[in-house]
Order: sequence, then structure tokens, then C-alpha cells
Amino acid sequence: MDAVTRDRTLVGTPGVDLEAVKRPTREEAMEAVRTLIAWAGDDPRREGVIDTPKRVVDAYGEWFEGYSLDPAKELSRTFEDVQGYDDIVMLREIEVESHCEHHMAPFLGKAYVAYMPTNRVVGISKLAKVVEIFARRLQTQETMTQQIADAITDSLRPAGVAVLIDAAHQCMTTRGVHHRHVTTITTQFTGVFKTDATLRQRFLDFVNR
Repeated sequence: MDAVTRDRTLVGTPGVDLEAVKRPTREEAMEAVRTLIAWAGDDPRREGVIDTPKRVVDAYGEWFEGYSLDPAKELSRTFEDVQGYDDIVMLREIEVESHCEHHMAPFLGKAYVAYMPTNRVVGISKLAKVVEIFARRLQTQETMTQQIADAITDSLRPAGVAVLIDAAHQCMTTRGVHHRHVTTITTQFTGVFKTDATLRQRFLDFVNR
């Protein structure tokens, strides 16, 4: 059975190896959903919810497929013939559909991603795919913003990367403080986007146009 892997530091005592967590079987996952249905106060044998465990597990397979995908692989095919192009490459309004790692509630929004190429570029759809890969994991928005910037930096070695995500978190709107119409904005700037205020402002102007 495959072990569950994480790309972030596991919580534990420094220097102590933690045993890998084994991925449950599909039936074990469905049984966990039945337990939650019963805990909520319903009967998992009731007609309306008897197939819910199967549907939830299928949905989880789609929502969290990012764990089985490699952003570096998506960015591995690049093109060097850019005819001297040396300005911003940017994608606006990439759909973000992710889940908060604290409550497993959705957060939905848009990502804006740009980089300043040096001697190579990547197919623009690959930038959107990188966003999708990291979004389809249990996340914090702050971490996801950093991960996207790091993946582009590591694979393309550009002069700089800029990432902005604007998202609404259902863990805040449907529970807890119940504040609707509130979004969270996170940014990450590297290289020339961090050191050149004019270039950084151009990126933000493109975001807000």
C-alpha cells in the first residue's frame, strides 16, 4: 500500500524518524465517511445517503489529485526560441479551487502568475497547471502562493516571479465568524519583481486592469 507523502515538514520530535502513514483502502475511506454521517446525527443506511460515501471518496480523488502530480514535470518542457522577448509573461484570473488544511473547507478564487524569462519560456497552460496541482492539496493560501513561486523559480530560473492569489475561504464564511464577502490576498515576489518597484507595480496594474 502506498505511503502518504507530504512536501512540508511533519510535526514531531527533531531527529526522530516518524513512521510513514499508509494510505487507507477505498473501503476504509468510505467507512470513515459513514462514521462522519453517523456522528452528524444521520443514519448512513438511509436511502438518501447510502451512496454518499462512494460519492465523497470519488470527489476526494478529484479534489486532492495534486498529491499524485509533479509540478516540475509540467514545467520541464521549455522553449528557447523567443526571438529576443525579454518582458513579463503573465496569466490572469487562473481559477483556484482548494481546501483549507485546518477545516477541509473549500476556498475559491483567482491566481495571477507572472515571470520574467531569461533564455527560455514554458507553455502558458503549464503555469495554470502548476496552480491547479498545488491547489488540489490540503493547503493554506500563504503556503500555496509560496509553492507556486518556488516551482516556477526552480524549473525556469527566470529573472523573477510574481504570484498573487485572491480567494474567499468557506471556513470563514460558513462557520466561525460568518463574515461573507471577505477575500484573502497573498503575494510572493522574487528576483526583479522584488527589487524593482516599477516592475512590481506593472504586475499589480495588470492584476487590477
